[in-house]
Parts: sequence; C-alpha cells; structure tokens
Amino acid sequence: MSKKLILSLALSGLVLTATAQTTVAPAIPRDETIELQIETLLKKMTLDEKVGQMCELTIDVLQKRVNPFAGLDPKNITVKDLQKIIKRYKLEKEFKLGKEMPSQDVMMKLYMRIQGIENAKGFQLDEAMLDSVIGKYKVGSILNVPNGVAQSVEKWQEIIKRIQEKSMEVMGIPCVYGVDQIHGTTYTLGGTFFPQGVNMGATFNRELTREGARISAYETKAGSIPWTYAPVTDLGRDPRWPRMWENYGEDCYVNAEMGREAVIGFQGGNPNLIGENNVAACMKHYMGYGVPVSGKDRTPSSITGQDMREKHFAPYLEMVKAGALSVMVNSAMNNGLPFHANYELLTKWLKEDLNWDGMIVTDWADIDNLWKRDHIAKDKKEAIKLAINAGIDMSMDPYDWKFCPLLKQLVEEGEVPMSRIDDAVRRVLRLKYRLNLFEKPYYDLKDFPLFGSEEHAAVALRAAEESLVLLKNTDGILPLAKGKKLLVTGPNANSMRCLNGGWSYSWQGDKADEHAGQYNTILEAFTHKFGADNIIYEAGVTYKQGGNWWEENAPEIEKAVAAAAAADCIVACIGENSYCETPGNLTNLFLSQNQIDLVKALAKTGKPVILVLNEGRPRLIADIEPLAKAVVNTMLPGNYGGDALANLLAGDANFSGKMPFTYPKEINSLITYDYKPCEHIGKQMEGAYNYDAQVSVQWAFGYGLSYTTFAYSNLKVDKSSFAADDVLTFTVDVKNTGNRVGKESVLLFSSDLVASLTPDTRRLRAFEKIELKPGETKTVTLKLKGSDLAFVGYDGKWILEKGDFRIQAGDQTVNVVCTDTKKWETPNK
Repeated sequence: MSKKLILSLALSGLVLTATAQTTVAPAIPRDETIELQIETLLKKMTLDEKVGQMCELTIDVLQKRVNPFAGLDPKNITVKDLQKIIKRYKLEKEFKLGKEMPSQDVMMKLYMRIQGIENAKGFQLDEAMLDSVIGKYKVGSILNVPNGVAQSVEKWQEIIKRIQEKSMEVMGIPCVYGVDQIHGTTYTLGGTFFPQGVNMGATFNRELTREGARISAYETKAGSIPWTYAPVTDLGRDPRWPRMWENYGEDCYVNAEMGREAVIGFQGGNPNLIGENNVAACMKHYMGYGVPVSGKDRTPSSITGQDMREKHFAPYLEMVKAGALSVMVNSAMNNGLPFHANYELLTKWLKEDLNWDGMIVTDWADIDNLWKRDHIAKDKKEAIKLAINAGIDMSMDPYDWKFCPLLKQLVEEGEVPMSRIDDAVRRVLRLKYRLNLFEKPYYDLKDFPLFGSEEHAAVALRAAEESLVLLKNTDGILPLAKGKKLLVTGPNANSMRCLNGGWSYSWQGDKADEHAGQYNTILEAFTHKFGADNIIYEAGVTYKQGGNWWEENAPEIEKAVAAAAAADCIVACIGENSYCETPGNLTNLFLSQNQIDLVKALAKTGKPVILVLNEGRPRLIADIEPLAKAVVNTMLPGNYGGDALANLLAGDANFSGKMPFTYPKEINSLITYDYKPCEHIGKQMEGAYNYDAQVSVQWAFGYGLSYTTFAYSNLKVDKSSFAADDVLTFTVDVKNTGNRVGKESVLLFSSDLVASLTPDTRRLRAFEKIELKPGETKTVTLKLKGSDLAFVGYDGKWILEKGDFRIQAGDQTVNVVCTDTKKWETPNK
C-alpha cells in the first residue's frame, strides 16, 4: 500500500472521529443563533482568512521601532550625518563630536540613548506591520504586554482599539486579544492584584476565589482585553518545580473546585454570552505540567494513565462543565509524546468525550518546539501538521507569520483536511461571538468606575489575610504584644517584588518595586501598624539588584545582629526573590546559605525569632525551624501581603489559611499527602490531620494554626452503606474553644481500606470554610456522591469497588461500606 493511500485513510479516520456523533450532552449548551452566524461567515471566508484566524502573534511584532541610522550606508556614515541625528534628538550637550568619526562604543551609546528617548514615548503601533499582520496574513489573535511591562488602562484601550478597527475594516472579524492576568489585573498599571494561585488555594475559600476572578475580569475588560490566560490548575506536586505557586496547590480536588469558581468569576453565568464586565477564561496548562521528572520547567513527565485521568484531568473536567471557553496546552511531554501532538488527550479526551466546543491554543512557540526541541518533526511545516491534526486550534507562534502560508500549503497538499481547518476556525469564531466582539470589539474606560477601587482593594486584602498560614506559635508569642520593639530583617522585608512573584507588572516580576510604590512592603506595613519608633530595620542579607533572581549581595549579618540588641523580637523575612517559568529552575531546594546563616546568628542573640517565609515554593529550613518561636508562610500574597501580615501579627485579623501543599523536611523525602501506604518514610507527622500519616515532612497538607482553637465532635453519616448512585451526607460539629473569633476550613478525607490497586493513604473529598465566635458551635454538612469514591483501575476505567472506607474530619472518623461494585464503560463518571 502506498504512503499516500495510508495517509489518506488515516486522515479520513481522523475526520470521521472528529465529526462522529456523540451521546454526551454538550458541555456548553449549543446556541443556534451563534452557530448560524458562524456557518454563514465560514462560507464566505477564504483559506487565507481561515488559517489567519488560527494564528496568534505577540504585540512585539506590531511595535514601531525607530532606527536613527535608517537610510544611511553603515560603511559611509559621516560626522555630518551624526550631527544631524544628534541635533534632531537634542543631544548636543551629551555627544560632542570632533572632526573624526567616534568609536564604536560611542556609536552604541548614541544608539541606546536614542532608543531610550523613543521608548519613553511609550508603545507605538507600526501601521505598516499592522497592515502585514492583519491586512495580508489575516491574523486572528494578538497577545502579551507591550515592551514587556504593564501598561496604563488608557494605553491598553488605545492599542486594542486600533487593532480592532483594522481587523474589522479588513475582514469584518474582530481580533481576540489575550494576556496573562493570572492573579488580578497584573499587566495593567493601577489594577488590583490578588494573591497568587497557591495562596488562593490556602484560603480554602471558594467565594473569595470567584470574587477575585470577577474583579480581575472587570478590571481586565476596562482595558478592552477580552481574554485572560487563567485559571492555572497544574497540580503543584513537586516542590522543585518553578511554577508551583501559579496553581492552587498539590490536590486535584482543590484545583478543580477553585478552577471552577475562577471560571465562573471570569466569565459570568452564561458562557454563550460573556457580559461586558467579564472575559473568557483559558484553563492551563493542559495537563500534567506540574510533575516533571527532573523538577525543571518544560521537561518530561512520566504520568500513568490512571493518574492522568483521575488527578490531572479532574480540574479540566470540572472547568469544562462550568463553561470554560478555551484551554492552553502543557509545553512539555509525557512518556515521550509532546502534549501539543497528542491526539488522544486534545481531541479524544477533551473535545469528543466531553462534547466541548471550546478552543485549544498552544503555549508560547510550542509548535516550533516539536521540531526544534523535541525532534518529532523535521521542520516547522511538519510540526504544524502534527499539532493541527492532533487538535490544536490556534498557534501562539508568536513571532512568525510563516505559520499561515505553511498551513495553507498543508491544506492544499491534503496533509491537513479542510474539515479540521473548518472545525478549528469554528472554535475561534465561536469564542469571538460568545465574547460579543463582533458587536463591541473594544470598550470605554468611563464604563468601569470601580477600576483599581478601594472596594476591590478590600477584597484583595481579605484574600491575602485568609491565605497566610501560621505554622508555629510557641508560647503564644503571636499576636505580638503592643509596644514591643521589632527588628525587621531579611532580604524579603522591603520588597514588593518578593510579595508578588512572577507575572506581576512584568514576566519575571522584576519591575514590581518600580511600579508598586503606592503599596506597602512588609517593612512599610509594620512601620504603619506598630509605629516607626518600634521598628528597627537592618536587612543583613539582600538580593542583587539587576542580577539573577537567586543572586545575593555580600551579607552584612553582623549589622543585623548588632541591631537586634535594641529589639524585643526579631521578624526575619526570608525566602525567594521573584522568578517565572524556566528561569526559575533551581538545583538546590535548600534556603540560601546566607539566609540560613542570618537566622542562626540572630537566634544566638537570645531574642525570640519569628520566621516569615515569603517564597513561591517550599525551601528547606529544617535546620533553622527549631530556632524560631513562630513561623508564618506568606507564600506570594500580592500587593496587600505586607498589610495582611501586619494585621495578622498585630492580632487585628486571625489566621485561617491552611497548607495547600506538603512542605518537605528533607531533600530526598519529597512527597504529597495522598501517598501510597508503602511510602511511610519517617515518624508520624504532627498536626490535626495526621491519621495514619507516617511521612517525615515539615508541615502537612491542610495544616494551619489559628489564634483560637477548634474542637471536632459527632462526625455522622446519614447512611452507613452505599452504592455508586447514592449521596452520602456527613455532618460534624465544630466548636470554637478559644477566646477569639476564628475561621476554620473543615476538610473531609476518605481512605479506601482495600482496593484492587493500592489505594492512596487518603484523599480530600470535600471542604467548607466557616466562621465561629468564641464558644460557638456549628454543624457542618458535607456531601459526597458514592461515585466520588471511585478510582481509575489498571485498565484505565473508573471503578467503585465494594468494601470499607474510612472518612475523617479533624480527629473524628467514621466508616462506611460500599455494597456494590460498579465499573464505568464511559471515559468519565
């Protein structure tokens, strides 16, 4: 059989599979008006217009760049030519020329000085490039932030309005503009920043997550940006991974719950009509991104079929059910196959099995990676073929419009079927119709009076307060007694960059101190809260300005030790500087030696030490934790993190955050809470949730202290035996046994006592956050479907097996019995 015939049959099969009727109800209800509009437009579109809709380029491509030496022959530039240029830019006082041509060094300085003058004018669109991108190549999407730094809302309006005018003029089809606003309006100056995803996971507060996304959508839309690349629901299950802080922690259920709430907050209640104050969500990164074997970003994972279906797919399943309109793909590979070329996961699992009509976009340059990095294609053209046939609908290219003519060639050569192109373009157009971009491609700032408002700030502050985790409080040293003199020290004490982390004003977060001056660092917040007379500041260790994120200056620990003499208590703010993605890879999970030495030296003064951990992932601190009277994990709480910490340490607010991941104690004991029974590798961990958990960790998933105490009692269930279709209703009494108002996240765990595959020691199945006054008792109701206790078997199918399950809330347990085994023949329960 000829290769051509084999290919033809393969493509026929692909098309039949893609268009096969499904019995699964549409994940998003079909809107016939929108579908008619899509089909009407699709019939009118040329192939050039169709492939253009599938291309996404970065805004950098459209930037007007001034070359002061344009039109001059580099080999024959004269002093007179240079004098004209210098005069044009009024640089006569800075650059005084003689009769001879200046050195190359001077020429470079002149060029850079002129570029600085041009950049100070702000981002400017290049109309000629706009004509090429939109006019010639019909590109359907633009992304990213101009000049790599947050823009004013007015600038966003200006840029997007012009792009939309051009797009509507040329094609009658609007552009869809996308930005990574992942923890608030993080690329818009003056916008409200929320804590990073890992902090939102620590709140265990669904309402806060939804409200944070709603506010982010409102403020994003104020700049006419209709599409945000969030929420992030990679499971942060490897503390070495540099993107651990972007998601909601290590647990699939928490990520699914928070992901769903974020989608609803971003999009509103009707995915077919995104409101004027809402934006389209983009789930990411589909999927399994958070468990690379090496711990390094964008490196291979080795996830089993069971774990992929049961854990990594779970958040996407929940978000699709909630109406999520788009998804971005994992940049890496699993078991040797890059996700961007994985037909089974992209088309079968997501589009067909869920009957989902949303859009799949690549991550940055990931079709190029198929041939340049992963070597599964010989060139860009073949890489495009693999990705589009696998199910990719839009390529974030992001610099090269060659995608368009190459994809056109592939269609004309029969390598990519026209039906696949039409399917992808339908999905792109559907997103644009759902966003109402055809009717309203840009917005007016005056319609968004609450942009950057105090009302929004109050929600962000509350989120920060509920996200901080009190891990240790020996002798009740916290809250701090009034009038105490505090030494505030450490490299993270006076930095907005450290509080925010990456994706904050810039990709690496390195511009935060420049743009977040109106907010309070930890030092500034403490000065306001406790009074300047009660604050002594001596950093002892500092990060190297302009260096790599991990670089530190020569330590001045002796100065901090000397300053401690006048203090009653030491607040040591330690952890990490900001980083993002691959630049955040590390080879050593231990806290830096300078910071360890600082804490040890301060502890020798005899003054009580409070450790404040400000970090995107857990750095190992086992040798200094015993030296501290108290430990607070702030993670990355955002612009209001300093204020939140001051409020909590002063006792004006109470801690309620719980660990969304397992904090490791030893470098070769990295583990998650849902480990297998054979992984008992140490003594029993401390904390309220320690049933049968014999793993040596620093702090457990779900652990977190308060200034009050809670007692659990009377865990009951409405039925002691159940089957797959039953609903189990659990109730437990929770009493505030302390003397302060407090919030408690009630976590319900299950343990499958015997199963055909070794079960996880336990799994989180439900949670609810409540507030209790001193002495108050509330009965908390938590419901589980019997099918929630199923697992994916060795054959890849869901199964609930009869037998015993132990259910736990706090220190209470109760057993239930499944009476009937059920195996699902469908991919999802």
